[in-house]
Amino acid sequence: MSSSSAPLSPRGAEEDEEGAARTDGGGTVFCYGEAGYWDARYVEEGGAPYDWYQRYAALRPFVRRFVPPPSRLLMIGCGSALMSEDMVADGYREIINIDISSVLIEMMRKKYFDLPQLQYMQMDVRDMSKFPDESFDCAIDKGTLDSLMCGVEAPLSAAQMVLEVDRLLKPGGVFMLITYGDPSARIPHLNQPVCSWKISLYILPRPGFKGKTRRCKD
Repeated sequence: MSSSSAPLSPRGAEEDEEGAARTDGGGTVFCYGEAGYWDARYVEEGGAPYDWYQRYAALRPFVRRFVPPPSRLLMIGCGSALMSEDMVADGYREIINIDISSVLIEMMRKKYFDLPQLQYMQMDVRDMSKFPDESFDCAIDKGTLDSLMCGVEAPLSAAQMVLEVDRLLKPGGVFMLITYGDPSARIPHLNQPVCSWKISLYILPRPGFKGKTRRCKD
C-alpha cells in the first residue's frame, strides 16, 4: 500500500533535514537504518506513541480482509506505534513485534507487560534468523523499508529484508507493506528473483487529506 508519493525520509514533510542523522553522547553520528539512530531518538522521545503514516483505523479494512484474527503476525519495525495494541483490541491474538532499537523494545515490554498477545524482540529485519522458516501467517511493515531506503547500501538492505520476510511467511502468507514510496520505486525491491509475490496495490490518502482509496494493480 502506498500513501502518496515518496518523501525524502519516512516522516515526509514532518521530518526536517537534521532528522536524518543523530549523535550519541560521545559524538558518534548515526543515520537511518542504524540502531544507534533509533536508540537516541527513543531516548529523546521517551517512548511516546507515534504511528507512522496511517493509524490502524484507516488500515483495518485491509488487515481484516487479508489477515484473520487467529493469524500469527510479525510486526516489522514496530516502533512506539499503537497499531499492535489496537489490533489486540480488535481481536488479534498473537503479534510478534520486532525493532532494531533495544531501547525501544525494553520500553514496550514494560508498557505492555500485561498484554500476553504482544511479544517484543530486538532484531534487525535484515537478519531474522532467530525465527525458523514459515513462522508467520502475515508480516506487516509500516515504514521500515522506507527507513532502510534512506540508509547506506539501501538496495542491499531492501533485498535482505524482503528475502527474510519471504522466508518467514507460510505458504499463502501475506506481506502488508505500508509505504510513502512511489510504487515504481518500491515494487522492484519486492520482485526478488526467488520471490513469487502476487502484488495488490492500493493508494491511500494521507491522514488529514481528502481522497479515496484506489486499487491500482494485481
